[in-house]
Amino acid sequence: MEEIKRLYKEYSDLLEKQVFNISDLDYDLLGKHISFLKQMDAIDNSSISVFDMNRKEHIFVSDNYSRMLGYDLSEIAKQGNAFFDSKVHPDDFLVNLRSGIALLRFIYTVPVNERKDYKLVTEYRVKNGRGKYIRIIEQQQVLELDKQGNIWVALSTVDISPDQDLNLGVKAQIFNFRTGEIVPFPVSRDKNEKVLTKREKQVLELIKSGMLSKEIAEELYISVHTVNTHRQRILEKLNVSSSIEAIQYLSSLGITG
Repeated sequence: MEEIKRLYKEYSDLLEKQVFNISDLDYDLLGKHISFLKQMDAIDNSSISVFDMNRKEHIFVSDNYSRMLGYDLSEIAKQGNAFFDSKVHPDDFLVNLRSGIALLRFIYTVPVNERKDYKLVTEYRVKNGRGKYIRIIEQQQVLELDKQGNIWVALSTVDISPDQDLNLGVKAQIFNFRTGEIVPFPVSRDKNEKVLTKREKQVLELIKSGMLSKEIAEELYISVHTVNTHRQRILEKLNVSSSIEAIQYLSSLGITG
């Protein structure tokens, strides 16, 4: 619970960095976007939502959320983000929150003219209207910036994942859909950021040198179980699927043990 509170505060603090000049926001433009998205909703199977960063609320939620996931649209209108948060699998919730924070941090470092070129693609578990967990794929991107380059409106598109293995956790990546560039995830432009604890870095460095868990345990005078726990936490913190990806990520930031 404390971790959730901390992450919510971090997310809120990141949003508060954006200061909007209301007179510069063209809501007629958003009306045109919504009109187009309603037409798309009638012919496409994806569920679409639009979030206004200025008003801090969803200004459009497509009917497909009812048709595809069985959600009560009136409850979505009433509860807003709290409704969507309540549907996320508890084991995936924190990872998703960290992913959203990573996306904001990254977008703030990108030149204004490139901010609409990136997507956060996340695959995770949600509970549908029948109370059954399923895997979905969500794509989030900037729909509109204000004149200062602030992220004004965000677009989310949700589809049912073709992989319905409910034993899998979250898969997430940020990529530039114009160039195909995949951004190391979680994103940080701060090379001095200590993503892992000192012990976790030691374990990763020994993995990098080719040691097995038993050899690492002997080297550090800890149990094999503790080594494997460190390995699992490293993968979870860096949101990667293997030790090789973890090593590549830290190398890209210039972080060593």
